[in-house]
Amino acid sequence: MSKYFVVNPSIQLQDKKIINQLRQEQEIVLSETFSQRRKEDVSKLSEEDNLQYVEGRVIVKIDMDSKDSWTFESGGQIEYKRKFNNFNVRETEACNAIVISSEYIKKGTEILVHPNAVHDTNRIFDYKNEVGSSIMYYSIPKGMCFAYYEDGWKPLVGFDFALRVFKPYEGFITGIDPTLVKDVLFVTTGELKNKVVKTLKACDYEIVFQDVNGREGNIIRFRPFGDEAEKREEEAIAVMNDLTDKVSKGEYLVGITIKDAKKYE
Repeated sequence: MSKYFVVNPSIQLQDKKIINQLRQEQEIVLSETFSQRRKEDVSKLSEEDNLQYVEGRVIVKIDMDSKDSWTFESGGQIEYKRKFNNFNVRETEACNAIVISSEYIKKGTEILVHPNAVHDTNRIFDYKNEVGSSIMYYSIPKGMCFAYYEDGWKPLVGFDFALRVFKPYEGFITGIDPTLVKDVLFVTTGELKNKVVKTLKACDYEIVFQDVNGREGNIIRFRPFGDEAEKREEEAIAVMNDLTDKVSKGEYLVGITIKDAKKYE
């Protein structure tokens, strides 16, 4: 089998400098278009809405593209498409929401919800659904609303925040990562604050959200005392005094991941 290549000598190749200039111009246009569209969508979040909650539900509006941008310290933004090669909905789906109506959360408050709550079963279809808009409206169960923002992120009723606990490597080899202590959490809010507790399996749920600085934020939330209304048992089953002492003395580390684990201050 033979291959033949036809070359047209009349075709002139573009200079690399011209090609790079065209690419830069295109990137600027795309960036400006993205920034303008984001401004229009974000402005809709401040519009007045008069929906009314029903018992056990929180009415919210959500910018479905809130996680698709990254803000630099200079204030500039770039488009950050999470769903391109990531199938973890906890990391890809929007979870920042603005409260429209609630029994226990002030209207206009920004809250964090479970990414699975952003589903058509909870969506309000017959209200302000503009074609092309990223703003959508939902009626979400109270148990899927985790935190609210008021001079910092704070846990909603029934939840507390915590950090994972890590045991440092004690050998002679340098550069060895600490080891995660399974099924324990160092509580940072509420009645059990500054204590290490033993938990049930898989209680350290990490929220991945868009923080107020326009970048990814991470918080671990759990239900230390359960939820009687939702028939959820207590997730904090014992206070670990020995581990609490080790953390307070700096012998054990705390953090979200191994990379940010450090002595508690």
